[in-house]
Amino acid sequence: MARRTGWCLIRMVSPHPSSHNRSHSLYRELKTLTPKRFLTLFEELRVTWILHCLSLHGLSFLKKINLSRQKNWQSSEPLESYCAHLLLSKDETYFTVLETKGSCSVYGPRSTAQVEELMRRKLAREAAEKELEEFVELLRSAKQMPFDAKPRKASWITEEKTRVKVESLECYAIDACKSDEQKKMAGMILKAMGLTKTASSAVNLLIDIGYFPVHVNLDLLKLNVHTVHSDDIMSAAESFLSESIDLDEIDRKDLTHLKVYAIDVDEADELDDALSASRLQDGRIKVWIHVADPAKFVQPGTAVDREAMKRGTSIFLPTATYPMFPEKLAMEGMSLKQGELCNAVTVSVVLHSDGSIAEFSVDNSIIKPTYMLTYESASELIHLNLDEEKELKILSEAAALRLQWRRQQGAIDTATLETRIKVVNPEDPEPSINLYVEDQADPAMRLVSEMMILCGEVIAAFGSQNNIPLPYRGQPQSNIDVSAFSHLPEGPVRSSAIVRIMRGAEIDFRKPIRHGVLGLPGYVQFTSPIRRYMDLLAHYQVKAFLRGETLPFSAGQIEGIASIVNMNARIAKRLSNTSLRYWILEFIRRQPKEKKYRALVLRFIKDRIAALLLVEVGHQASAWVSVGTQVGDEVIVRVEESHPRDDFLSLKEAVGRVEYQESPDTEQHIQLG
Repeated sequence: MARRTGWCLIRMVSPHPSSHNRSHSLYRELKTLTPKRFLTLFEELRVTWILHCLSLHGLSFLKKINLSRQKNWQSSEPLESYCAHLLLSKDETYFTVLETKGSCSVYGPRSTAQVEELMRRKLAREAAEKELEEFVELLRSAKQMPFDAKPRKASWITEEKTRVKVESLECYAIDACKSDEQKKMAGMILKAMGLTKTASSAVNLLIDIGYFPVHVNLDLLKLNVHTVHSDDIMSAAESFLSESIDLDEIDRKDLTHLKVYAIDVDEADELDDALSASRLQDGRIKVWIHVADPAKFVQPGTAVDREAMKRGTSIFLPTATYPMFPEKLAMEGMSLKQGELCNAVTVSVVLHSDGSIAEFSVDNSIIKPTYMLTYESASELIHLNLDEEKELKILSEAAALRLQWRRQQGAIDTATLETRIKVVNPEDPEPSINLYVEDQADPAMRLVSEMMILCGEVIAAFGSQNNIPLPYRGQPQSNIDVSAFSHLPEGPVRSSAIVRIMRGAEIDFRKPIRHGVLGLPGYVQFTSPIRRYMDLLAHYQVKAFLRGETLPFSAGQIEGIASIVNMNARIAKRLSNTSLRYWILEFIRRQPKEKKYRALVLRFIKDRIAALLLVEVGHQASAWVSVGTQVGDEVIVRVEESHPRDDFLSLKEAVGRVEYQESPDTEQHIQLG
């Protein structure tokens, strides 16, 4: 039936018979309703069933309703049309607008299939809303728990529906949502929790429920860094350890008679290099730089090699190390170990009295490391000048000769303070922080650095003599007038000024190019093949030449590999720098509020705002300093605020002497030359 009024046109079309029986009983009840009761039902009862009855039986019972009860209706037109319109306009399931003409609407029932589909969607929506409510309640419950009782990350990803929701929050936190649906889900969760829809809100929520540790490394997640090796790579690495054949066994030089020093940081996981020295009868110094030989196990093109190429480098963070090779292969097979026979590639060099190279050789070798020393212990031995450690004294003398010679060739000294941090139990809310500040001008660090540079010069010369394509590194220096910085104090202040104007490094893959900053005619990184892929690539080339084999890579191939590896190495460097800065700020945050710091003025940024180097922590920051303060001066500052998560540090110049205070949950080692 259809009724035309001055307000709307309602076309009542009988629905499919399947809904008749369910509607009939409700219709009988509606016929007996009083007007007051109907108005109550209009607000409270299931409108959809009323609409069924209307579509089947018309609106005659509505005539009993007093028009005056409808406050918003002043027309004298039939009331049933108005009420029907109200009901129909609120319905989202059974009826639809067929057409609209001005103020008139024509309604008709949906088909059974349409109704069933809409009901299915409604039920799914209600189920999703219920799931969301349950998940939000789970979040609220976890937030209230003490840290030790909070559910661990693994428990949040066990059940599929929970995993999907918590992963949407994780992706939202690191701005890596894979779809609009995932982003919408995270937004709904944050809204339900009464939080703003921001990445920081998601981060804090995930920390509060125990999914993220308090000191979660967001960059590690954002950059999608591979922190573990696949089962296939692990299996291949295991087979290398048990089945590898030493292709160079016959040609290895036995150097086990040499006293061998391996000097590195005390927590080093992989030992790539070691040193030996002696004085020849003519008074000249001969040194041996022994480099670990991972190419004994891994060949170019193998699965383990390809994985190492993808990674490009080992990543060293205050909280963990993510090695380029599987840990067992690196530690048990490749790394140099004290007191054990180890395969190596040895660069031996005889020096002229002025520190220049007189002769050199590159050989596969076998060595037996005598000492594993930290930089601190090596510096102490050098200082003690013990007769029984004369080889270490000769190495120190060789390093001094090399530094003097390189400076004569135009080398620029950029030694400064370097900070290392080791975090113990980083998953804890308040982990122990060990901070080390090392002066790169320290005797042991100088010794190792000079020997590594010497090795790089020899490999470049060896490659040049034998036409071996290698990653030859250089750095222009022509625009640097070092004398212009002579008025600045030697050390971090002068180094900082020089580094700011240095030009970027260059690489040639066919021949050596001058490395002006190091004062060398050529340079190839060679001494860290376990932790840097480009060093390993140089090993592949050199070892193939020593065996008389065809070189595995052309210059063009090396260039292509370098573009991939260097990109990943830059990501690793960025990750290491941001992580180090975070933990330095966390270390500072924990110090007593009244603690004062010595700070060197490196330069002025604007007006009296100066770039400072905090000596006790080896960290650069900025602060307003007093009028009259000059570059190179030392000032005393106090920390106003330190917020690691926001990468924010506020300093204020203080007056008075420095009083060092150590927090009970931190350890600080300062090594200043």
